[in-house]
Amino acid sequence: MIKNRDIIVIGIQPWDTEIGSNCKDIALEFTRQNRVLYVNSPLDRITLIRDKTDPKIQKRARVNKGLEPDLIKLSENFWNLYPRGMVESINMIKSPWLYNILNKRNNKIFAKAIQSAITRLDFKDFVLFNDSTMFLGLYMKELLKPALYVYYMRDYLIKNPYWKKHGVRLEPELISKADLVVNNSTLYANYGREFNKHSYMIGQGCDVSMFNDIDKQIEPAADLGSIPRPRIGYVGFLSSRRLDISLLAHIAKEKPDWHLVLVGPEDDAFTASELHGMANVHFLGSRDPSLLPGYIKGFDICMNPQIVNDATRGNYPRKIDEYLAMGKPTIATATEAMDYFRDHTYLASTREEYITLINKALEENTPAKEQMRRNFANQHSWENNVQEIYRYIRLVANEKGISL
Repeated sequence: MIKNRDIIVIGIQPWDTEIGSNCKDIALEFTRQNRVLYVNSPLDRITLIRDKTDPKIQKRARVNKGLEPDLIKLSENFWNLYPRGMVESINMIKSPWLYNILNKRNNKIFAKAIQSAITRLDFKDFVLFNDSTMFLGLYMKELLKPALYVYYMRDYLIKNPYWKKHGVRLEPELISKADLVVNNSTLYANYGREFNKHSYMIGQGCDVSMFNDIDKQIEPAADLGSIPRPRIGYVGFLSSRRLDISLLAHIAKEKPDWHLVLVGPEDDAFTASELHGMANVHFLGSRDPSLLPGYIKGFDICMNPQIVNDATRGNYPRKIDEYLAMGKPTIATATEAMDYFRDHTYLASTREEYITLINKALEENTPAKEQMRRNFANQHSWENNVQEIYRYIRLVANEKGISL
């Protein structure tokens, strides 16, 4: 436990994003015992031009003009900063030399806005927690001089075309500067350790209480009632970059008496896929996150049919914890990240293994197995996840002679 510290959180997702965010959950957990400043990304010029009708961008423009406050108190120990100052959109620049000059300028603009909030809040000897912002975070250690700089990796961003362009070169530099690197995957931890000996796997948190169907009664979603069993279900964004459409089609064709239930928004490839013409594949569309436990409750088997690629090999799928927290038999594609769940899930490497293991999961499920899954998932609360972060902060602080 770390108490009565000042913590600044910067990252790639602003506080006002509608989607769930590890960083937001971690920040909220930090606030239980510490003062926390959560910093949104600064407004960049291209976003202002491109998304000028977006209410969120309009708000940032008003903040920049001094028409609205930049610092908002969210709770007793918690503030959100809309940083003033316009940064330039520079990712298209090919020259590393020119990019470095402009990126340092962007960092200075960003740091100036943060320093203003630090002064007003009287933050002292703060811990700076950086959620994956490898460009705007590159010079923050020098500019803000935190007591400890923590870099958090939860996705293999340098495999994404946008981040890859300059990230392959710059993320290792940032990792080596950081005092501590924490990761939600062994793949990322091993990558980080190439540049920093203090790179550690900390797992991930989940709001397991939301999926607790023992202490509270969770009813199956009503629109599942017309779908025959067995139901093999997925909840989440249906992205062809991460999920295997051909695998789902194979399962549906091979087992016409099984019903695949897909809950979530679709990308264009899913919308155009042959799955929409199959009688035993059911697309239920987007649902409010608060309703998802009811869908999981109504599944016989839960699945995460991922493609194995750079975006998924090390990605910690939060939905696996959600499935297991409800005791559900769960099948997923075998990846490096999924090896963490090996003792509590069915992991398949081929289409044929998916069929075999789904059959096995249907046949051998018992109340005792369900409880074992719940017990495992319940270890992955955000409280426990942040305790792991604290543990490594203390380890590095002790080595550096920093008092916490």
